Amino acid sequence: MSTTYVHSHNFLGVAHDDNAKRTLWVVLLTVVMMVAEIAAGHITGSMALLADGFHMATHAGALGIAAAAYAYARKHSESSFYSFGTGKVGDLGGFASALILGLISLGIGIESVLRLFEPTQVQFGTATMIAISGLIVNVVSALLLAGGSHHHDHGHGHSHSHSHGPHGHRHGEDNNLRSAYVHVLADAVTSVLAIVALLAGKFLGWVWLDPVMGLVGAVVIARWAWSLMKDTASVLLDKTDYHVAEEIRELLNHSGKLQITDLHVWRVGPDARAAIVSVTGSLDFTADDIRAALTPIHEVVHLTVEYRAAAS
Repeated sequence: MSTTYVHSHNFLGVAHDDNAKRTLWVVLLTVVMMVAEIAAGHITGSMALLADGFHMATHAGALGIAAAAYAYARKHSESSFYSFGTGKVGDLGGFASALILGLISLGIGIESVLRLFEPTQVQFGTATMIAISGLIVNVVSALLLAGGSHHHDHGHGHSHSHSHGPHGHRHGEDNNLRSAYVHVLADAVTSVLAIVALLAGKFLGWVWLDPVMGLVGAVVIARWAWSLMKDTASVLLDKTDYHVAEEIRELLNHSGKLQITDLHVWRVGPDARAAIVSVTGSLDFTADDIRAALTPIHEVVHLTVEYRAAAS
């Protein structure tokens, strides 16, 4: 009589639901600020208010992607449609957000260059109040998201077929939360730079500082976008986790009787790694021995072992 073992492929981060709630609150804050600025712009006829309101709309869209990624990943976390679960959906959302952030930085840069050569009249008082309001919203949003970037380690275990052994989760970086955080941080930086430039323009007459600060902000945002894009792309392309791979090599080479012929280690969730290990050695070892030897590596939550006895 055969026995069927069911192994869960739910590799979502331990703080997934908490981070999802934080992101949703930030989306709501951003949307409220966006609607208020656009409405005020129409009522007062202020183009500055309208422009900032539509700028907030782009961030609301990107943050909405992050919130949707959390919801989708949770809804389909146990679906057999995804071979290794939905732990990387957040990285997909993060990559999309990084692209949007890059486009935003490009737009700010182009507009700043144009204003350097063709200065426009600025309503310093109104624009400063807008920037301060936006900064307050961004600081509150950043504090909400920063609270989800630290949590205690949690452990759990599974018992399942072909090399799935006891394991635990260790804190890993949630690129979806990071993308949301970078968006509000980018907006906060542009608000701070804008406030400095507007005050200098109002009291010192340095009108040129406004587009210069815009260029500085564009460069900073572009660097953040590129960093986020590289990190999320490496996860989506199953880049080898060299740190975990080296741990596996050290543990298996310790006996001096085993030889790794093939090794794959990649990320399947914020706190989770999958590994496929092919090993040759003496008849004294079995695949179960290999699995037991690798139990100290808590990041590996999905382990497949192929063991072949070397010809004597």
